[in-house]
Amino acid sequence: MALQADITRKLKHFTLKVSLSCEAGKVLSIVGPSGAGKTTILRIIAGLDAPDTGLISCRGETWVDTENKYLVSTQKRRLAMVFQEFPLFPHLNVWKHVCFSATDTDLARKYMERFGIWHLKDSRPDAISGGEKQRCAICQALARQPRALLMDEPFSALDPLTRRKLREAILGMKHELNIPIIHVTHDIREALFLADEILPVVNGRVFHKWLLQFMITTKEGFQCKEHSCESAEEMFDEIELPIRVKEYMR
Repeated sequence: MALQADITRKLKHFTLKVSLSCEAGKVLSIVGPSGAGKTTILRIIAGLDAPDTGLISCRGETWVDTENKYLVSTQKRRLAMVFQEFPLFPHLNVWKHVCFSATDTDLARKYMERFGIWHLKDSRPDAISGGEKQRCAICQALARQPRALLMDEPFSALDPLTRRKLREAILGMKHELNIPIIHVTHDIREALFLADEILPVVNGRVFHKWLLQFMITTKEGFQCKEHSCESAEEMFDEIELPIRVKEYMR
C-alpha cells in the first residue's frame, strides 16, 4: 500500500502545496532547485515539521489529519530517514550503530554483509571512510524494518564509485524491501536511475517543466543536458503528474 501526502505549509518565501503518492516497492524521487521545499516535504512526512493543512497516510494508517486535529508522533510512524551526512556516536562501533534500533540482529548482519561493511563491525566512526559511514547509516535505517524509507541527498557527498554502488544496491533491493521509498536529490541522472516516478518541485509547487529543461530528444532516447531546450514547454504541455520515468525513456 502507498504512502500518500496532500499538504500545505507557509514558508518564508512561498507556500508549500504538494500532493504525492508512492507505492510499496517503488521509489519516488523529488527533484528541484535548492530552496524549493524538497527537504521540508520529507520533514513533514517524518513528523519533524507539521503541515498547516493536510492529510498524510501510509499503508492505510493515517499519520496526519489536520482537519480532525490528528497527529501521530514521529516515533510511532516507524519510518527511517537517511541524510546526506549521518552523525555517528563516536563511542559506538559500526555493529552497535546498525543494531541501535534493529528489531532483528540477524537482519542487521545481513544488511551489513550486503553493503560490504561486515568486516568493519568492530570499527568506530573515526576509523572508517565517509562512504562506509553512509553505508552504516543505510544499514541502520533498513535494520529498523521501517514502514517507509525517506532519503535526503543520501549519496551527494560520496565519491563517484561509492555513489554508483550504493545507488545500484538500493535499486536492487526496492522490491525486496517492499516499502515506499521517497528520495530527494539535485542529481537528475540519479533520479532517472533510481526512480519509478519523478516529482519536480519548484517554489513549493509541482512543476514538471523544470525537469524537462534538462532533457533533449535523441535517437537513443532522452539524455540530460545543462541548458534549457526552448521547445520543451510546447512539447510536453500535456504530460500528467507525477512524471513516470518511462515517459522519458520511450
